[in-house]
Parts: sequence; structure tokens; C-alpha cells
Amino acid sequence: MIKLEYFNQDDFHQLKSWVTSPEFNVQWSGDYFQFPLEDEQLSKYIKGVNTPESNTYIFKVIDIESGTSIGHIALSKIDRKHLSARVGKVLVGDPSYRGKGIGEQMIREVLHFAFDQLQLHRVCLGVFDFNEGAIACYEKAGFQKEGLLRDYRKVGQEYWSIWEMSILEDEWRSQKAEI
Repeated sequence: MIKLEYFNQDDFHQLKSWVTSPEFNVQWSGDYFQFPLEDEQLSKYIKGVNTPESNTYIFKVIDIESGTSIGHIALSKIDRKHLSARVGKVLVGDPSYRGKGIGEQMIREVLHFAFDQLQLHRVCLGVFDFNEGAIACYEKAGFQKEGLLRDYRKVGQEYWSIWEMSILEDEWRSQKAEI
């Protein structure tokens, strides 16, 4: 079991240790960060977040049993007029926790926050088309593919395509009732 806690300056070192290559950095953050991660970038990232009026919430993922930080996830681009937001920077950082359903738990926790606490209507995300494990995780959590953005990012000498996916409030509530 996991819980989400606000990401802060004390968590910078852990996150930097998980993001180990330029390609992985792009896969995790898109164009948001330059590799290698530095405290200055992360300080800008957390400025003005995690408050009732902010449009971004950034979380570290805690394994409840051990109390250890094992991952990272963000809910951003919160639009309170249209009741929508975007999940991003999803990372099961500790390799020993990968392949154990932690990603799905993380997504469900951030959706609980989005739909039950913030009372949003729609949550979306983007995922590179080759990341089959993440796509399966998001689909298991109730996300549906909306469209493929072909050759969306240039990484080195190749282009990467992104699936746009979303889940609506009624789909979330229906799925929650089945669990």
C-alpha cells in the first residue's frame, strides 16, 4: 500500500538519483527538465505548488509499510473553470517496487485526489507509445486512449509518438463502485 505526500526540497536528492539518463529524463518529464536534474530546476518546479489556489500538486509516493519514498507523480494544468487536469511525471523510482502494481496504485491515488477532493470532471495524460507497461497500467486504472500524437518528440535522432489518454468523473465513480 502507498500514500501520497507533498514533494518538497528534502526530496530533491532522491528524485535526482532515479533520473539517470537524458532519454529517461525525456520519458519521465518530456521537455520540462534538462538532464541532469539540478536543485535550481527542482526549486522552480515546486514554487507555488501544493496550495489550494495552485494549478499543480506534486507528490512523492510513500510505501506505507516501510515509510520509504518509492516514486513521484504530479497533477498539473488544473483548470478550475472546466474542471480538468493532467497527470504527469509518473515514476516508480525504486526499481525493487516495479512490476508490483505500484504504478496503478499511484494513479488511483492521484485520481482519488483529482475527482474526490478537487471535484474535477476530466483527467488526462500523455504516454509514449512504446511504454507498453505504463499504457496497460493506465488502462487498468480506467484511462482510455483518445488519439496518437505521431512523432511528437525528437529524442536524439529519432521521433517518439505519444498516446493521449483520459478518464472522466463518471467513469472513475463507476469503476470505484466495482472495486
